[in-house]
Amino acid sequence: MRKFAFLCFTGLLILAFGAIVYAQEPKLDFKASGFIDAQTLWYRNVTPGNPASGIYGTTVAADYRTPGAAAYDKSVAYLETRARLRFDAVMGKELSGTIFFEMDSSRWGEVSPAADQRNGLGYFAGDRGALEIKNVYIDFGLPYFGIPAPMTMRVGLQPLGIRPNMLVYTDGMGVTLGIKADPVTIAPLWFKALEGRDATADDVDVYGLHLSAKVEAFTLGAYGLFYDMKSYPFFTAVPAYGTVTDNYAEMWWLGLYADGKAGPVNLNFDFIYDDGRVKSRSNLRSVDYRGWATRLKVDYPWEKFNFGFVGMYASGADTRKTDSTGYANGTNREVKSFVVPPASEAGAIYGESLVLYSSWVDRGDSGIGDSLNYTAMCRGPIGGTWMAKFYGSYKVTPDYKVTLGAMYIGDTTKNGNTFGTARKADGVTLTDDKTVGWEFDIWNEIQIYKNLKYTIAGGIMTVGDALRFYQSAANVKDKPRTPWIITTNLTYNF
Repeated sequence: MRKFAFLCFTGLLILAFGAIVYAQEPKLDFKASGFIDAQTLWYRNVTPGNPASGIYGTTVAADYRTPGAAAYDKSVAYLETRARLRFDAVMGKELSGTIFFEMDSSRWGEVSPAADQRNGLGYFAGDRGALEIKNVYIDFGLPYFGIPAPMTMRVGLQPLGIRPNMLVYTDGMGVTLGIKADPVTIAPLWFKALEGRDATADDVDVYGLHLSAKVEAFTLGAYGLFYDMKSYPFFTAVPAYGTVTDNYAEMWWLGLYADGKAGPVNLNFDFIYDDGRVKSRSNLRSVDYRGWATRLKVDYPWEKFNFGFVGMYASGADTRKTDSTGYANGTNREVKSFVVPPASEAGAIYGESLVLYSSWVDRGDSGIGDSLNYTAMCRGPIGGTWMAKFYGSYKVTPDYKVTLGAMYIGDTTKNGNTFGTARKADGVTLTDDKTVGWEFDIWNEIQIYKNLKYTIAGGIMTVGDALRFYQSAANVKDKPRTPWIITTNLTYNF
């Protein structure tokens, strides 16, 4: 597969440069864009964003999710900042290059790390090495050579994004094509997720095909992603030659979607299915993966109002058949939870909530259910849950909009709970509860200037049985105090 990808890439480059079809004198157009924000977070029993998670349950941010721990049942408050700066060097319609930087302060007044200063922008004395390279890529048009469709190619460190609020968004080295065969757009892709040792078959490659078409008032799409993971989980350090992980995996994600308008109603629909297997080189039992998720969003705008509904269901794991890792380890057999690919940031992007799921207000930097694992598959934003949400917004003035929302969240994990760890009377058997809780939210959006926006939002959630925790020392089930959050964001876009 490595040779195939190399030959395809080389062949396309030969096509691109084999003929000079754009002979006119180029003119450089240099563009800059980005944003700077400042946001506050104040909450209780809500975890910080992106806690690493396995198939079900949260395995870090234990201070916030363990009875008796430092932040459990206590309020937490801090400030954050992010800035992004993007440069585009455009040489006509056929050629451009992009360099995209990101700078983060995970806390105002943070303790700067001694070596790696990533996310250390908020250090009091300043002068931190917090500049990150997010994207570096080239876009160019390909000559037709008899193919009656415009074709483009993107090469370099670029976004891999397909339905990013549910499935995958990440940045990586890759090659993507765009073929416009009206009314269909065809987008093959290949990414190199891991090279490992050059002379060892320990690579991780991502292959995909994304099709979309405009049909009347709808955009219809279908896609497939194949992750060939000869190392699983991904190496976190380059191993010695001849050394590879015991586990390896092959995974498929297949999806359909529709976005559009039916009369006065706006509709968004998704269906995603994952299928594959985690295998062992030492002949441990393989683990089969089969999960699915679906989502329907309906919006009805009317004058200054908008009324909406979101329904979502994502399959959950069976705790009798897998542990929270999903690895081939001799006891795991099957994972039926919906999972997202390694390194997907869908959990932060989902944005349908303030307390349980991530929030768009604070860029996904909070949420009990927010899940991200850079080296392995995890349940992402929604695996093991279902929800029904009703909301309504009102444009009070041209510069101020208020939105109210209410949602019910259920648990789809079997013989256990997605978040909670409660046990039965024997102190061993996990309880299987169905209610995570009810959540009530309010969003206030204020446009101060054309390019300066302030948002303040707050949410509160009831604690259902599926959120109970087990205290082994006392042999009791503990319900955390009511989770809530108030968060604000001030953003200047340019």
